[in-house]
Amino acid sequence: MKLSYFMMPVHPREKDYQLSLAEDMEAVVLADRLGFEEVWVGEHHASSVEPITSPLMFMASLIPQTERIKFATGVICMPQYHPAQIAGHAAMFDHLAKGRFIMGVGPGGLPPDFELFDVVDKNRGEMLIEAINMVQKIWTTDPPYNIQGMHWNAQITDWVHDDIGLGQLVKPFQRPHPPFAVSAMSPYSGTMRLAAQRDLLPVSANFIGAWSVKSHWDTYCDECETLGKAANPSCWRVARSVFVADSEAQAEDIVKQPGGAFDYYYDYLFKIFDRAGMRAVAVTERDENPESLTHETLLDKLVIRGTPKSVTDQLLAFRDEVGPFEHLLMTAHDWTDKSSMTRSMELMATEVIPSLSDAIGTTANAAE
Repeated sequence: MKLSYFMMPVHPREKDYQLSLAEDMEAVVLADRLGFEEVWVGEHHASSVEPITSPLMFMASLIPQTERIKFATGVICMPQYHPAQIAGHAAMFDHLAKGRFIMGVGPGGLPPDFELFDVVDKNRGEMLIEAINMVQKIWTTDPPYNIQGMHWNAQITDWVHDDIGLGQLVKPFQRPHPPFAVSAMSPYSGTMRLAAQRDLLPVSANFIGAWSVKSHWDTYCDECETLGKAANPSCWRVARSVFVADSEAQAEDIVKQPGGAFDYYYDYLFKIFDRAGMRAVAVTERDENPESLTHETLLDKLVIRGTPKSVTDQLLAFRDEVGPFEHLLMTAHDWTDKSSMTRSMELMATEVIPSLSDAIGTTANAAE
């Protein structure tokens, strides 16, 4: 089992922006020191609670402060930009990071961002696929360019002067390009079929029920079978809120603290789901009535917490239920209690993941 870090991130709306950024940066540096494999950083524009507007800019500041952790956008909201702009920025970042880069892309997920960029009524799924195609075309071909799409065009035909470098677009450090990833939230998400079709890394969101996560793997496997290819669980990332403490009582107190980091996180998400008419996406049980859903339900059902032994057992049970993922994305939460949060990351890296890996290995050997 590999361990990585996923940050939307979410901070109290009144928190100082400088402090939020500083703590987020410190968390990534700590994750690198603890041996986390990757850090995934979200992108949101119109929310003071999710205040990172450019994951590439944020992560670029961390390249010289880290040694081995890979940087992943979680995700770039493709319909909101021209694909040529994304291609240029991402290729430059890949060079700055010397290949420590995974390009997570998606159609976007924050309603005020849709309004801001005038894509509320657009077919964002169609735009996502077109944008991926255009970025990959730019990265794998040379000028002149004349890439025509339904939503964008990318053309350089008149001003191609190779002797002075005009018309050339930056190619990424990784060839032919960095690995692409897509995230899925809805049950039986079509994004998982896209991942199978295009060999993209599939990522399951952290704020959905286990039954929905299982539907992602089932959908991915079904599409792989249709395509005549093997479903590889090592490429599947699953995000989850996990809090590890030295005692069960401490874990329960911190997770359930009114107004605390976890309570604030799920209250914020619940209000978005509620106001966007998306409660059904977030139900923690398949047959649950969306109208009965509360943020307390989300908090109680979706946060794995306890001692290292307890968390290991819970994660093993979760994996048995949803499918054989081999890469866990530990979700970041605000450092309302900094020492407890950093201790949780440490226990996760040094005790839970080794125990989890041993248990999975033992089970696999027994099956053979």
